[in-house]
Amino acid sequence: MNYGVFQEYYSDNWTLQGSQDLTGIIGTTSNGVMYLSMPFLFALFTKRWAHRRQTAAICGAALTSISFLLSSFSTHVWHLIATQGVMAALGCALIYSPITLSLGEWFNTSNRAVAYGVVLSCKNIVGSACPFLLRFLLDRYGFRTALRIWTAIAAGTSIPAIFLIPTHPSSISSNTHQTPKIPWHFLKHQTFYIYSVAIILQSSGYGIPQTYLNTYAHEVTLLSQTTATLLLTLFNIPGIIASSFFGYLSDNKHFPLSATTVTSISGVSSALSAFLFWGLASQGSMTLLVLFSITFGFFAGGYSATWGGVINELELEAAQRNEAIDTGMLYGLLNGARGIGYVSGGLAGVPLLKAGSTTSLGVFGYGTTYGPLIIFTGLSSVFGGWGLLWKWKQLLHLM
Repeated sequence: MNYGVFQEYYSDNWTLQGSQDLTGIIGTTSNGVMYLSMPFLFALFTKRWAHRRQTAAICGAALTSISFLLSSFSTHVWHLIATQGVMAALGCALIYSPITLSLGEWFNTSNRAVAYGVVLSCKNIVGSACPFLLRFLLDRYGFRTALRIWTAIAAGTSIPAIFLIPTHPSSISSNTHQTPKIPWHFLKHQTFYIYSVAIILQSSGYGIPQTYLNTYAHEVTLLSQTTATLLLTLFNIPGIIASSFFGYLSDNKHFPLSATTVTSISGVSSALSAFLFWGLASQGSMTLLVLFSITFGFFAGGYSATWGGVINELELEAAQRNEAIDTGMLYGLLNGARGIGYVSGGLAGVPLLKAGSTTSLGVFGYGTTYGPLIIFTGLSSVFGGWGLLWKWKQLLHLM
C-alpha cells in the first residue's frame, strides 16, 4: 500500500541497472502475486492443512522479512521485482490466508462482513502511518538501509502477532477425521462470475493511484515531496473507516442493501472521484488532489469489505438450491480475482503512461502524461459496480 513512496524515491534517485520504467509494475505485481496465490493457499488451509495454519503464517513472516533484506542488496531492477514484487508478496499471502480463514470460522454468522471490514481497516492504519516513516528512512539512510530497518520492523511485529491469534476448534479437530472435499457447486452458477469480473475490473484501476499519485503530485502539480507523501497517507486514512462502513452496509438489518448495490456505491463513487478530482487537477492544485485522495481512498478502499455481503448472497443462493458451500474457499477465489486485476492494471500502467502526451495539452490532468492512467482508473472503477446492471436486467426479465 505504500509502494508509491518507493516509486517516487526510485524516480528521483535511480542508481540501479535496467529500465527505470519497470519500477512502475513492482507495486501492482506485488498485489497481484499476493492475491493470485490466495485461491491455492485457501484451498490448502481450508481443510487439508487447517491444523498447520500458524506454521504457514510464521513461514510467511520469515519469507517476507528475508525478501526485504535481499531487496536491499539489489543492483538491477529485476532484483527489486523478484524480491519486493514476488517473494515478499508470497510471504504476505502465507500470513494473510490462514489468518483470514480462522477469522471466517470465528465469525460465521451475520457479523461476518463487519468482521472482515474491521480487519481490512487495519491495513489502512498501517498504510496511513508508514508513508512518512518510509519517506524519513529513505531520505535519511537511502533505500538499502531503509529496507534493512523495514525488515526488522516487519519481523518484529508480524511474528509475535501471529502467536496471539487463536485457532478455531473446528480446524484442530478436522485433523483427526477424514478431510472433507471442498464443494464446487457455486462454479456452475452465474452470480459468482458476475462478481468476479467486477472485482477484476475494479482492482485493475485501484492500484494505479497507489503507484503513481506520488510522482504525479511531485512532477505535474509541482508539490513538495512531503506534500506528495501526505497524499498517500490521506489516500489510506479513509479506508480505516470505509472498510468497517461497507462491511456494516453489507450486514445491516435496519435498511438491507443487496451486495450489488453496495459494490455499485463503491465503484461509481470512486470513478466520479477519479474523473472530477484527479482528472481536473492542474499545476499547484493541491486541493483537488487532497479531495481525490480522501474520496477515492474511502470509496475504492472499502470495496473489498463488500465481499462479506457477496459471500452472504452466494451462501443464501446455495442454501436455496440445497447445495454445500465453503465460504473460506470462496473468499480465496474472490481474492484471486483481485490478483488478476492488480496484475492486469500493473501491466497496462506502463504502456498507458508512455501513451500519454509528453507535452502538456492543457491545464488539467487529462492533458498530461498521466491522462490515460486517470481515464483507465475511472473506467475500471465504474465497471467494478456493473453487477447492479446485471441485477436490473434480471428484474426486467421477471416483469
